[in-house]
Amino acid sequence: MLAKRVRVNIYGELSENLYSGYADAQGMKNTPAYVISNGNVRDYIVGVVIAVITVKGVGEKLVVAPTGCVYYEPEIREYLSSLNSVEIEKINCLYEKSCGAIIVYKDKNSDNSYKVLLVRNNNGRNYSFPKGHVEKGETEEQTAIREIKEETGLDVEIVDSFREVSDYCPFGNIKKRVVFFMAQAFTDKVVIQKEEIDSYKWVDLFEAHNICTYENDLRVIKKAKENLDKLK
Repeated sequence: MLAKRVRVNIYGELSENLYSGYADAQGMKNTPAYVISNGNVRDYIVGVVIAVITVKGVGEKLVVAPTGCVYYEPEIREYLSSLNSVEIEKINCLYEKSCGAIIVYKDKNSDNSYKVLLVRNNNGRNYSFPKGHVEKGETEEQTAIREIKEETGLDVEIVDSFREVSDYCPFGNIKKRVVFFMAQAFTDKVVIQKEEIDSYKWVDLFEAHNICTYENDLRVIKKAKENLDKLK
């Protein structure tokens, strides 16, 4: 259902930029839907299903937006929060956004080179960098700092002039965006969040390039090396 192109016949305006209606498409007729649109909406709109929500006591409803408009889960929930009678039990979104960082640590007592932190999730096979979903009201940097603290116990400082974006489709029609920053740690003492993280490693960038397998991660590592070379 996600990413399906539909026509929604508008039933009424619920709040600013939020409408109710019924979606029609091949294999679908008169399916209840909400429409999020910053443009003028009159009798109908043709758009894309950006979320499927399960409303307590009602069942599934679609959330539709004009083609090309990207809304992430916190934004969708914010729009729907104006409906006091709607209690969302579950939400599946077309667009997902996470933020994280390449965490660097420089031990002054060693060879003075940088180490980077790799973590492996409990449900994963590969090492990558700490990251997590954006929550309501957060900036990208705030999300990265919070997720790092939760997953590793580290307090970090974001390094200016580094922001890399990875877009990919992990499964199905889901479109995921991950924003990576560079963050400086002031200790290498890690306390992992056992509910999320299986293990961790401090390695140099050469080792990181050999350990990581995802193409997007390898690209970010290359950019990180270029940035660190400038900082030396």
